[in-house]
Amino acid sequence: MKQFAYLKGDRVIWTIVFLLSLLSILVVYSSVVTLANKYKQGNAETYLIKHSITIIGGIFIMYFIHKLRYTIFSRVGQIGIFLVVPLLLFTLLKGVSAGEASRWVEIPGLGLTFQSSDVAKIILLIFVARTITVKQGQLNDLKSVLKYIILPVGLICALILPANFSTAALLFVCCLFTMFVGGIHIKIIMKILGMCIIASFAFLLIVWYAPEAIPGGRGPTWKARLENFRTGDSKSNYQSEQAKIAIATGGVIGKGPGNSTQRAFLPQASSDFIYAIIIEEYGLFTGFVMLFLYMILLFRGIRILRDSEKTFGGLMAVALSFSLVFQALINMAVAVNLFPVTGQPLPLVSMGGTSIWFTCIAIGIILSVSRANELKEVITE
Repeated sequence: MKQFAYLKGDRVIWTIVFLLSLLSILVVYSSVVTLANKYKQGNAETYLIKHSITIIGGIFIMYFIHKLRYTIFSRVGQIGIFLVVPLLLFTLLKGVSAGEASRWVEIPGLGLTFQSSDVAKIILLIFVARTITVKQGQLNDLKSVLKYIILPVGLICALILPANFSTAALLFVCCLFTMFVGGIHIKIIMKILGMCIIASFAFLLIVWYAPEAIPGGRGPTWKARLENFRTGDSKSNYQSEQAKIAIATGGVIGKGPGNSTQRAFLPQASSDFIYAIIIEEYGLFTGFVMLFLYMILLFRGIRILRDSEKTFGGLMAVALSFSLVFQALINMAVAVNLFPVTGQPLPLVSMGGTSIWFTCIAIGIILSVSRANELKEVITE
């Protein structure tokens, strides 16, 4: 196809990116009406232009990244793991706060902010993929896996946790998945998982009975979210209730683009709960299609792993694919009230700035590996 003449790598992934980006622009324009009335005198076009520029910029970033040799990311993971630790520490101590949590770092002179956890997520998954590749013969026992993988993973996740529990948990699960796909013995992974379950149970007890003891002051917020989710009280679960109303009134085919009513009641209609607005306007059918697109993205990541000549590239691609799809599933689960509110955006769809760009960087890396596989096939033919 002429449209893909300059785009290398997996064409299916490129198609998914374009479809989700187009839907994002449409739904964000519809869902920011309340924000526009509150901050921009009703001028929703301001948000539309800003979001469109962000999406287009992200696609250009993706294009640039996918043209690079994926092997350079091995060194990025090796060096980056030592830079991420001070970055996360700086975020905790001096980061820009919002919602009682220090998650953002401001770039001096540019006025841009980014979540350091977005950087850490990519770097850590690359690091785990590289470590499994480089030390394949040394990861045969629990002690070695704890030393070479779990120790740095645990440190990074622990630094993310005080400000963003859901991201820390998501990242740890993604690392375990990468270990499983990378051939770490299932018994070792199960032992690590058992230790994590015990630690998580102890942590939940602290959150429930002594939330003030949690560093960073997020303990009471986490406890409130758990209590609200457990009780199901409509007043306490305002966002979840409004999201369920949006989904219920959307039906199978939806109310039509721009006809959402719940966007006026959902505080995070353009970000955390955008999936509910999508179903309200475009129907359950579109909601299932979106789910299907994300699952295809994971499948293509697994296929890249299968086709990769080198272990590192394939592992890196499937790890990043899984992290994006897992994040999407969590966002959708929150929207339909299967999970407590987590604050995870819907990749490539939720309104955001640098978070969209980091998602595009991750997909660009996946496409870089796919491009290398494609070039190998051309050469062998």
